[in-house]
Amino acid sequence: MRATLLHITETLNTFMAKIRQYPKILVIQTAFIGDAILASSVLESIYAQFPEANLNLLVRSGNDALYKNHPFLKRCWIWNKQKNKILHLIKLIVSIRKERFNAIINLHRHLSSGLISGFSKADYVCGFKQNPCSFLFHYRVSHRLALGLHETQRYSELLAEFEDCYYKKPKLYPDYNSLKLKNLNLQFKYVVIAPGSVWFTKQAPLKLWIELCKKLVSNHTVFIIGAHSDSNICNAIAQSVPECVNVVGQFNLLESAALMSGAVMNYVNDSAPLHLCSAVNAPVTVFFCSTVKDFGFGPLSDVQFLIETHQLSCRPCGLHGYNACPKKHFKCGEDLLPYIQSVSL
Repeated sequence: MRATLLHITETLNTFMAKIRQYPKILVIQTAFIGDAILASSVLESIYAQFPEANLNLLVRSGNDALYKNHPFLKRCWIWNKQKNKILHLIKLIVSIRKERFNAIINLHRHLSSGLISGFSKADYVCGFKQNPCSFLFHYRVSHRLALGLHETQRYSELLAEFEDCYYKKPKLYPDYNSLKLKNLNLQFKYVVIAPGSVWFTKQAPLKLWIELCKKLVSNHTVFIIGAHSDSNICNAIAQSVPECVNVVGQFNLLESAALMSGAVMNYVNDSAPLHLCSAVNAPVTVFFCSTVKDFGFGPLSDVQFLIETHQLSCRPCGLHGYNACPKKHFKCGEDLLPYIQSVSL
């Protein structure tokens, strides 16, 4: 036991010496958009302590758009999961092995990222115990769904062995001078709504968004944003409240973040736009339907409001959303409508 502890100590000392001299680090988060946004908190923490570090990030294809023209990220690696997933994974493992990273910080808890980390030949690998390949890591911590602990704080626990590496909030770097934004001529107070969500039970009902917009358009310009996949609900709102400016599918992730940063308020679900607001410190009001803030994915903006019901024994019904309400009534969404009457700006 003593010999094992000495070996671990020697490994960590060797690792830290290399980090101080030749800091080449890879952060891995190949989950969804929100997770990729929150991963920026780790980049910020490392950069604050090691500004000369050769910082790399691995994300799934599409999420790399979040890190376009990032000021201190040396490379954004991309794993294409849409086509020939396994072949691309093997090629990725081979490429990363050749890089011989000093450290890999794996924020993902799935087998695939564990294989990338475990076979990387990196001097030091850390990740969560729940990863099936965590036995290949040098340092492991438990991913705890503790009350009030934000996901970015759980990420930060992986940095315990990095000298003087402290928690930082997620941060993105949009182009605030984007031509698309300039064309909007934003010389007025405006509100942004992002009504879409991948999961039905995490998306506030259509009638709530319509009533909210009817109330807001009397004093503000209201922009409706979302991906092309959100077109149905965005178009339905625009048809019911034609005074709104429907720009669904017209802005990429960073452009959306830039637009949201200048809004007097953003109204979102428990979905990616919530985390965009956190990453640019934009004011936000979040509708929590089937999920709750205590899962660790709540807003981090200085100005934030939560709208949710506390009267349902079936809520929350799971960490992630569902395509339909398991109880077939969706009261966690429907019961939010009366709260709209209290909205004021």
